[in-house]
Amino acid sequence: MTYPTSLGVSTTTQITLLGQDLADDLIGSVGFGELAFWLVTLQRPTPQQTRVFEACLVALADHGFTPTAIAARLTYLSAPDALQGALAAGLLGGGSRFLGVTEDTGAFLADAVTKARAAGTLPEGDGDAAWDALAADAVRARAAAGGKVPGLGHHLHKQGDPRVPRLYAVAQEEGQVGPHLRLFAAVGRVARETLGKDLPLNGAGAVGAALADLGLPVELLRGFALLARTAGLLGQLAEEVRRPIAGRIFAAVEGAAEYLPPEGA
Repeated sequence: MTYPTSLGVSTTTQITLLGQDLADDLIGSVGFGELAFWLVTLQRPTPQQTRVFEACLVALADHGFTPTAIAARLTYLSAPDALQGALAAGLLGGGSRFLGVTEDTGAFLADAVTKARAAGTLPEGDGDAAWDALAADAVRARAAAGGKVPGLGHHLHKQGDPRVPRLYAVAQEEGQVGPHLRLFAAVGRVARETLGKDLPLNGAGAVGAALADLGLPVELLRGFALLARTAGLLGQLAEEVRRPIAGRIFAAVEGAAEYLPPEGA
C-alpha cells in the first residue's frame, strides 16, 4: 500500500519537497512566502505573483492589540510553558470579524465573478460602469438575503483603510489586477448608493480579492490570513516576554468585575 503525495518525502539520506531536493534546491534559494504559495498551488509563483502574495501577508501580520493578540498574550500569562497554546489561542480567534474576512470576501467576489462569467456578462477591462453594475447587483443580492457584504467597513479606519490603496498599487505594478480586485473596487464605489452607508473597503477584504486574483483556492484563503497572523502573534508574544502587559489586562478586568443578580431573581 502506498500513500501518494506531491509535497514532502523523506528517506534516510534525502528530503524532497515539491519534487525538489530540500537541501540543495530550496534552502537558501526560495523565500518562505514563495514556498507557501508553491505548496498550496503546486505551481511555483512568478516574481510578480510572489510580490503581491507577500504584500498580502505583510498587510495582515499585525494590527496591534486586537482580540487575537490579547487572547495570545493572556494565554501566555496563564501557561508560559506552552507557547504553542498561546499561538493557537490567537489563531482560533480568526473568524468573521477578524482575519476570516479575507476568505469571506474572496468567496463573495468569486461567486459573483463565476456567475457573471457563466452568463457571459463579466466585464472586460477596467471600465467602471460595467463593474459598478455587477457590484451593485451582488451587493443588493447579499443585502436582500440578510447578509453583510464582507470587506466593507472597519472598526477604526472609518475614513479609509490605508492598506487598501497600497495593495492595489502593488498589484497594479505587478500586472496582477484581475476581476476580483476590479469587482472589489466597484463594491467600494457603489456601497453608499446601494446600502445607504459610508463603508470603506478594508484591508482584509482587499487581501481576499488579491489572493483570489492570484488563483489561490478561495476555500483556503483564511489559512493564508492565519499564516500571516502567526508571525504577528509571535511578535506579540516576544514583546510580552520583554515588556509584559497581560497581567495588567487581567488585573483591570478582574478589578472591575461587578456582581449582578440574575434577572428575575
